[in-house]
Amino acid sequence: MGNGRTPGEIMESWNLVKNTFTNRYIALAFRLFLGGVFIYASIYKIAYITEFAESIASYQIVPYWAVNIMAIILAWMELICGLLLVAGIRSKSAVVMIAFMLALFTAAMSISLIRGISMGCGCFSGTDAPITWKTLVRNIAWLAMAAHVYYFDSLFHPEKNIFTSISAMSHATHHHVPEADIPPPMRQVEDIKK
Repeated sequence: MGNGRTPGEIMESWNLVKNTFTNRYIALAFRLFLGGVFIYASIYKIAYITEFAESIASYQIVPYWAVNIMAIILAWMELICGLLLVAGIRSKSAVVMIAFMLALFTAAMSISLIRGISMGCGCFSGTDAPITWKTLVRNIAWLAMAAHVYYFDSLFHPEKNIFTSISAMSHATHHHVPEADIPPPMRQVEDIKK
């Protein structure tokens, strides 16, 4: 009868899996990875915008009149969102935009595969390998990373520190706050004002 696990062992295993999956360091690694991927992809697209526009047109989904505008917007949006992710500034907003772009790209690739259009994805260069189901799996994995970043990323966000300090300083100067409740850097600001 000996192979059964006790409820305590099962719960311990589940907690280990849960703690690993929700780990904020993994979220940070995913955030930096996705930011780097999108920065890297955008560099080619911005430098060779007409080639990127041709890649968009080859999907045969976007109306001809919207191809150039879409190429410009997507390329710069990839760069800005990638930079925000790497910097940890407005990362939830940036990762939502990246997830939206990934979903859009995945849908376009799926349509092209179903239609039997053989073409490169236009992801990183004009000479990308043709789209395959592996490309879709890669994009879905990146979407899962984006979801993980959205829910579990909490490390190295400079904006949180800046806004918290400004809020504390504003609160301390407009309301009587006991000195013990003011964070040490803010006490120095209060001392300078006196």
